Amino acid sequence: MSTLSTHVLDAAAGAPAAGIAVVLYRDTEVLGSGTTDDDGRIASLGTSLPPETYRLVFDTGAYFAEREIESFYPEVCVTFVVIEERHYHVPLLLSPFAFSTYRGS
Repeated sequence: MSTLSTHVLDAAAGAPAAGIAVVLYRDTEVLGSGTTDDDGRIASLGTSLPPETYRLVFDTGAYFAEREIESFYPEVCVTFVVIEERHYHVPLLLSPFAFSTYRGS
């Protein structure tokens, strides 16, 4: 089975995005959740993930609101597919008006 981690970087601040709530879904079922640490990471969000489609939902609206920063995206949803048994890392590069992601290692 596969495992999952994530890392959020605040590109506008030039720093890790600490304190972002993240939820892992399979369809509508919540499989796990966590909050990014001081380094913007959640080391283990999903364990024993079989090959399927999953969704990570990042609560970016609350993160920016807490910092009194206007933002366009109240949340970021990243849908991805677990294809083979391995560790998956899904980084998110974030700013108030844009985001980018990729399959990390």
